[in-house]
Amino acid sequence: MKMKRRMFLKSSVAGCVGLAVARDAGADETQETAKWRIGCYTRPWDKYEYRVALDAIAEAGYRYVGLMTTKSETHLVVSVKTTPEEAHAIGDECRKRNLKVASVYGGDIPVAESLEAGIKGLRGLIDCCAIIGVENLMMGGVGDQKIFDAYYNAIAECCPYAAEKKMGISVKPHGGLNATGPQCRAIINRVAQKNFGLWYDPGNIFYYSDGNLDPVDDAASVDGIVVGMSVKDYLPPKNVSVTPGAGKVDFPKVMARLAKGGFTSGPLIVECLAPGEPPALLDEARKARLFLETLTASL
Repeated sequence: MKMKRRMFLKSSVAGCVGLAVARDAGADETQETAKWRIGCYTRPWDKYEYRVALDAIAEAGYRYVGLMTTKSETHLVVSVKTTPEEAHAIGDECRKRNLKVASVYGGDIPVAESLEAGIKGLRGLIDCCAIIGVENLMMGGVGDQKIFDAYYNAIAECCPYAAEKKMGISVKPHGGLNATGPQCRAIINRVAQKNFGLWYDPGNIFYYSDGNLDPVDDAASVDGIVVGMSVKDYLPPKNVSVTPGAGKVDFPKVMARLAKGGFTSGPLIVECLAPGEPPALLDEARKARLFLETLTASL
């Protein structure tokens, strides 16, 4: 893998430069949105409350953060249960550490109760994300066909509301009915909102196919719809707790194929690291950042 990476830095992928497409934020392009925005999610530190993760992410040299799992009642930093007061506090904690929030995973919305409940829950989640200052709200999708229509109807209904707040919404490959690029493309076409796109996850492409679908091949199916990435690696048989660059995902080839399809700038947020105690996690977080900085330097 190391040799592949070194070879990649001299390869023709360096020619895959294009104009930035800031579809996720729905705002005018600026110098900031024209860059790769490398960050890290709170997930690797979710045995601890989220401030521990923020401290480590900042210390590891990241400028961007993704709010995901943590030690809390909901197991999430932000969810439909988050109050505006809590959102203000979360935003303040991020700003104290000079971290910009590129992504939030807010868990489920209550469409199983009713479409109206789902819309209300999602609008509240969007409100909290706006308070925090989030670029993109990442949705995990659903595996139950019975609530599939209600779930994506709620998203379609709320996309204009998110756009008013300069926020994108995305779905990621997450198993079930959104496990592959073609499934996610069909969902995005169904929702048909300009600020709704794909938050790609190459590790999950391997994971949910039991290692049978290579994300290098899957990436060819998502041209024009990728707005960000959960940077996740994979080792068989079912392991994504891997520091990016240490597993089976060929990130240079994945990035080259995504660039060919138009993903030439945007958020790259590390989701998983090799597990360990805080000092070891900090080392792995730094490794992941350096890996992505080296990778993107040649794009």
